[in-house]
Amino acid sequence: MAASARRGPYFCGIDAAMDVVAGKWKSLILWELHNSGTRRFAELRRGLPGVSEKMLIQHLREMEEDGLVHREVYREVPPKVEYSLTEHGVSLNDALTSLGEWGTARIRRIGAERVPAHDAATGRQ
Repeated sequence: MAASARRGPYFCGIDAAMDVVAGKWKSLILWELHNSGTRRFAELRRGLPGVSEKMLIQHLREMEEDGLVHREVYREVPPKVEYSLTEHGVSLNDALTSLGEWGTARIRRIGAERVPAHDAATGRQ
């Protein structure tokens, strides 16, 4: 599937990268799929406390369009759908690692820690 450009032209690589991770949940979806592997919709939603069903559906569709997430539909009753990272999604997740580490250091520096579901920089609970 070809990646879609929702906007453009881009001014630099950061601009193009931010286009595909824009929104509160996309980077967290990447981390969840990276840390937990292939997931069904309900499993993803449980792993992302606070995300609405509508927002998760929207972001998963956009991420599939951008070639970051693979959606596998199994023809069985009841229907089964699983989501996993594509190679392109894995490479974006790898690129975000440094940003997550920077964010963790910032949280500590400004004293804004809260109890997270998992540490986005390390992927550990």
